[in-house]
Amino acid sequence: MTKETFNNQEFSIQDKHTYEITGDLKVHIRVTQNPFEISPETLFSMAARINKKRSFLFVSKILGKHLPVRPEVSLMGGFALALLLQQELNGTAPCPEEVLGGVRDPMQAKAAFFRLQENRWSPPRPLVFIGFAETATALGNSMYAAFATDCRYVHTTRELIPELDSSVNFEEVHSHATSHRCYASSPVQDKEAIVLVDDELTTGNTVLNIIRELNSKHPGRDYYVASLLDWRTQAQQDRFADLERELGVTIKVLALLKGEMSTEGKPYLVAATTVQTMPRVDVDLDVIRLQDLFDTVDQSSLDSVGQRNPMPYLLATGRFGIESASAQRINRQISLAAKILKEVRTGSKTLCLGTGEFMYLPMRIAAEMGDGVWYQSTTRSPIHQHAEPSYAIWEAFSYPSPDDPQIQHFFYNVTRYGYDDLFVFLERQVEAERMEPFLERLCNLGIKSVRVVILS
Repeated sequence: MTKETFNNQEFSIQDKHTYEITGDLKVHIRVTQNPFEISPETLFSMAARINKKRSFLFVSKILGKHLPVRPEVSLMGGFALALLLQQELNGTAPCPEEVLGGVRDPMQAKAAFFRLQENRWSPPRPLVFIGFAETATALGNSMYAAFATDCRYVHTTRELIPELDSSVNFEEVHSHATSHRCYASSPVQDKEAIVLVDDELTTGNTVLNIIRELNSKHPGRDYYVASLLDWRTQAQQDRFADLERELGVTIKVLALLKGEMSTEGKPYLVAATTVQTMPRVDVDLDVIRLQDLFDTVDQSSLDSVGQRNPMPYLLATGRFGIESASAQRINRQISLAAKILKEVRTGSKTLCLGTGEFMYLPMRIAAEMGDGVWYQSTTRSPIHQHAEPSYAIWEAFSYPSPDDPQIQHFFYNVTRYGYDDLFVFLERQVEAERMEPFLERLCNLGIKSVRVVILS
């Protein structure tokens, strides 16, 4: 096999990949670490990003955000990161082939996930998992859920909850929504190592910011940073080592795929055209309230213009913190919700759509709604749509968020798959007037049955 040297290390020529995106924009990557030998094509495809700071996006094929996935595949992505962590902590972990089979082969994922749910691991020390909003809220929760004891989970949020003080605040400079808050009353407790979970590391600046913030209040902790992809340059990796020495902490980065990337050219970004017109269908639209099924947190929120939503949040999301002892109760609630919704399905192919940060509970419910169920989520992130077959995002829909009409939300790639049912999951009830633009989008996708599921 042909070899070449890069940064004083030898690599197979197969570790090099070039992606032609749009216009003359090309992204070159070189894989330097691939601990489970998962192909890049399994993990992501590419698209142009509508962002002045970065012109492209690795569009995950397992995250359950921009592209539809089988929900159990996305859940197994979290288990794969948990496997890396357990191996780092213990030197070994049971069932590695079952975990990796569930990531690589969607047909194995469902059976693997439910077997592993019954045989979760025990870490050798207490851990707190912190998932980054919005994209990694489900990834962090599914990683946390791989462990049976001595673990807690909390995710950061872009929500503004006026009755509570945020215990952790930091900025994600490259994001479309930069401010992160954390409303867990005790995000880090005694003796816990801290596991920070994001879907992708590019510069690593977000992680460095939150480590500085956490260390100011909880000095001397061990940090594990878990991510699907790690594209930090050597200089950026050196900044992690510098921070370790400065703060007297340890920082271990774990990723399913690590490498370096470079770009050339610029994308050709044209104004989005109107999405294809779908044949008009008579839509069976209904709202399903699963009120009182899940435990709630009685807190209100303020949007960007100061309007209050008094409806409660769900405790099980992790926004306010959850712990291993609550797992069985949450699993029962999920199974009951899935049973109710499974009985409402009208066809053999169903899309479940999470909304914004509200990803994990809809994903878990979708995994128990029977065969033929796919999952993805809405997002704040605008991605350029393009009709080329190799391009990741060929269709984009935008609408003002029901939670905050000043903020545009998006969802992608829906109309070609022939879905019979669409279930849209909202954590909280919102005013009917604010739902109208979203419902208009949903009812013009050519899907005959649309169910809006409200969980609080």
